[in-house]
Amino acid sequence: MPKTELDIQLKTLPNEPGVYQYFDKEGNILYVGKAKNLKKRVSSYFTKQHDSGKTRVLVKKIADIKHIVVNTETDALLLENNLIKKHRPRYNVLLKDDKSYPWICIKKERFPRVFSTRRVIKDGSEYFGPYTSMKTVSTLLELIRGLFLLRTCNYDLSQEKIDAGKYKVCLEYHLGNCKGPCEGLETEAEYHSNIESIREILKGNFKSSLNQFKAQMKAFAVDMQFEDAQRIKEKIDVLENYQAKSTIVNPKISNVDVFSIVTDESYAYINFLQLSYGSIIRSHTLEIKKKLDETDKELLELAITEIRQRFHSNSKEIYVPFKVDLGEDVKVTVPKLGDKKRILELSVRNAKYYRLEQLKQVKIVDPDRHTNRVMAQMKVDLRLSEEPRHIECFDNSNIQGTNPVAACVVFKNGKPSKKDYRHFNIKTVEGPDDFASMEEVVYRRYKRLLDENQPLPQLIIIDGGKGQLSSALKSLDALDLRGKIAIIGIAKRLEELFYPDDPIPLYLDKKSETLKIIQQLRNEAHRFGIEHHRNKRSKSALNTELETIPGIGEKTVVELLKQFKSVKRISIASLTDLEAVVGLSRAQKIHAYYNNK
Repeated sequence: MPKTELDIQLKTLPNEPGVYQYFDKEGNILYVGKAKNLKKRVSSYFTKQHDSGKTRVLVKKIADIKHIVVNTETDALLLENNLIKKHRPRYNVLLKDDKSYPWICIKKERFPRVFSTRRVIKDGSEYFGPYTSMKTVSTLLELIRGLFLLRTCNYDLSQEKIDAGKYKVCLEYHLGNCKGPCEGLETEAEYHSNIESIREILKGNFKSSLNQFKAQMKAFAVDMQFEDAQRIKEKIDVLENYQAKSTIVNPKISNVDVFSIVTDESYAYINFLQLSYGSIIRSHTLEIKKKLDETDKELLELAITEIRQRFHSNSKEIYVPFKVDLGEDVKVTVPKLGDKKRILELSVRNAKYYRLEQLKQVKIVDPDRHTNRVMAQMKVDLRLSEEPRHIECFDNSNIQGTNPVAACVVFKNGKPSKKDYRHFNIKTVEGPDDFASMEEVVYRRYKRLLDENQPLPQLIIIDGGKGQLSSALKSLDALDLRGKIAIIGIAKRLEELFYPDDPIPLYLDKKSETLKIIQQLRNEAHRFGIEHHRNKRSKSALNTELETIPGIGEKTVVELLKQFKSVKRISIASLTDLEAVVGLSRAQKIHAYYNNK
């Protein structure tokens, strides 16, 4: 489609809420989006400067635009959600379907059975769920069967068949698990009163069941039926114990959905909690892969619509961390304090734990994805222009001013590349001068890489504050590398990150992976530098009087010290003893040296 026709389409879009669809020149659907105002939203794609490369590519591919006008924002949300799932456009985040979630069914029967199922059949039966965990379903069914005597058979218990004596009670009746409605031993009204209590429990309301049991217990006690009263008391204890475990906030908070979002550079994790009478009756976390640098608001709105559809939620109020646009049918609350704030914090904590679990799994099963995510996150956290796939870190070591050395450690794709580590003996600096030493080693390192046409790192980390960073910058200036390689300094005490020409340090989250990698680099550089310094000091300690003897080298000195333990013992040793260790020729030189002094 020529550009002019696309321009005409943009100009003729309505200022109404709706859903828009982008197509490429082959007619393939690229993207589906919703808008409060179709004209403004769609036009912004073609008039704004986009930071995301993917968005720029998308705009170049758009050859045709279609739109659907709807009455409300809520309609737009639902339509967008359905179109994404139907067409699965390349540039949309993808939402998985919910076919495998378990439900609890109260079957539409004269004496309803209560059981778990993964198939929803539209036959008038009631379905509670779906639940995200089969364990939750099993726990609820176990609770219900412990409180109420229900049938488990699948007989057609019509009045005619019962009156005709078609059925006989089974083992469940004799075990005390069923009252025998198949032989007319339990009335339909009595059975349905239990079903009504089960409905309330599945909704999270335990109050009516507790009151009912307490009334029964008192009635049995008045009639002196103490065994029956004790049996009912045990049921009350079971129900109160379950309620205590499931109630986590004010019981007045009922019929509320809670949503929170945690994001990183590539993924979003949206947690959903459903509350009824102060109890969490459902919890689920949805993972979404970002496609076009979507905002947290956009992702949360999409996820809320999807999750509420998936779990058939009709809650009239939702708690969220920030304002979202969901239409007028739902009350949106951003809690600031109290029980509401605490339940939102619990949702955030669930999202964070889920994210950590996923990251641990990905690190094991898909290390490349883990590396790509960490590199993308470091780029954002450290405000870099490209991912730091190759990082080098420098550290100076001089103890009591002796043997000044420096270390350079190299990380590639977030992992140590030990074959690329380098030691430097300080050559041009007299005495302990960390600033001058840093200037020397940074210059020598990158002068050599340039001379040998070796790849340069994307990031240099200087172990030290502003002073060492300034010294390293002098070397980059001298080599005309300023601005071509990102460079930061890390101060040891407060983990402050310093940038060139910026007096205000950057503080990263103490638990962030970016800071952990920087700390690992700094610690590795320190270890490597100390190791080299220790070796150098050990070597210099061997520069004893023995090495001044003509014809006696380092290896001979080491052999002698191993055998005699000290220079003094060597000086008084006999020629025979010396010969046994180093041979006659060298023994004569050593013996002559000490005996002719």
